[in-house]
Amino acid sequence: MHTPDPHRPAAGAARPGRRATALAVSAALAAVALVVAAQGGAGAAVQGSLPADTPFYQDPASQVAKWVAANPGDSRTPVISKRIASQPQAVWFANYRPDSVTSDVRTITSAAAQSGRVPVVVAYMIPNRDCGGASAGGAPDLASYDAWVGKFAAGLGSSRTVVVLEPDSIALTTCLSAQQQSDRFASLSRAVGTIHAANPNAKVYLDGGHSAWNSATEQANRLRGAGVLNADGFFTNVSNFNTTANETSFAHNVLNALGNPGNLHAVVDTSRNGNGPAGSTWCDPSGRKIGNYPTAATGDSAIDAYLWIKLPGEADGCAAAAGTFVPDIAYQLAVNAADPTAPPSTPTPTPTTQPPTSQPPTSQPPTSQPPTSQPPGGNAACSVAYRANSWAGGFTADVTVKNTGGAALAGWTVGWTYPGDQKITSAWNAKVVQSGAAVTASDLGYNGALAPGAATNFGLQATYGSNNTAPTAFTVNGSACTTA
Repeated sequence: MHTPDPHRPAAGAARPGRRATALAVSAALAAVALVVAAQGGAGAAVQGSLPADTPFYQDPASQVAKWVAANPGDSRTPVISKRIASQPQAVWFANYRPDSVTSDVRTITSAAAQSGRVPVVVAYMIPNRDCGGASAGGAPDLASYDAWVGKFAAGLGSSRTVVVLEPDSIALTTCLSAQQQSDRFASLSRAVGTIHAANPNAKVYLDGGHSAWNSATEQANRLRGAGVLNADGFFTNVSNFNTTANETSFAHNVLNALGNPGNLHAVVDTSRNGNGPAGSTWCDPSGRKIGNYPTAATGDSAIDAYLWIKLPGEADGCAAAAGTFVPDIAYQLAVNAADPTAPPSTPTPTPTTQPPTSQPPTSQPPTSQPPTSQPPGGNAACSVAYRANSWAGGFTADVTVKNTGGAALAGWTVGWTYPGDQKITSAWNAKVVQSGAAVTASDLGYNGALAPGAATNFGLQATYGSNNTAPTAFTVNGSACTTA
């Protein structure tokens, strides 16, 4: 089920809702705690978060880059090129080839270092991977895995590298006995130390599951048992579709459950979460959309980066074998998404020379679209849905505006007044201005046109003191809207 290239993924899809029994978890954590204590905290993590202007590496040998180069005349190519192939994405090491893994990793990290960029590499080799699901495989046993990790780490070099260590390995343990879980967590803890010892500039993130799976407390307990306190943090939402707002809220809750240690942060996979999940369907669902473009400029000190870890367009195992690039999936993810702010100048991507986006890609419209100063067109018949996800002192909100009238809108401005002391700090997919308690959010040009029945969404992040009551009245283009 793996693709031939030695660092191509069989991209594991995180299953929602799977849980180990409380008895197995308690026994496993108790056993792992002894192992971690015996290790004496070896391999201390690099402190601090990624700089906001971190330039991530684009792999010129990715499957999507190869497809775009080979299909210049395909009608889907311009969209896939501009919105997917132009972006930095993770490089997976998922095929068990211990004799070549060091050189395979070095190929990526050396190219990234020479271009002044930071690679995101995924180690995906834990035994009994994916509990025998669509992405089954991995090393034959934990001793072999430990040796493989040593060879993997030897290829990391000395420059900054982001290591995504074993998706599904901590959240998905239902196929393991208590002892097997204990042994796996101990091996993951050793892997963190091995990687940091080989490259102290590597930032290592462990499996945090996602917001619709284990509880934050449960996931924190598992992460602690797997040595997260010696890592740089954890990742969430790999191969899943949960919204960025839900994932950042979940990450804050996990960090709270861990006691908010200063060295730990999270990264969120936003490669396919632009319009959230399709109910309970996790395997190649239709109608999904790419989310936040990769960036370390998250505006949240607890979130190091939004990354594309699962590679958009590569199958989960239902539409095609896991890890297979399917252009129809890629096109569906990209066609309704916003363009990045720095699209490639030609349909064929040039990953080794195109500078990655250093700011949130939805903060301004593409240069080929109408400017944001273009006035909205027409009065509105509308509905607005406002969904907030809060933690102590802060929150994110997803706002969906829908044209419920019979005439198209050429642009939109949404207005509301906060009943509390909320202060907006950042936004995406809209230009948001706050004056006192009054807020206006305007389209960015490319997302301004709304046909009858069409909807679009934008998001924001904010702080609050004592009152985070949600607004209850909204206007679009000056007309009152119903609240969905």
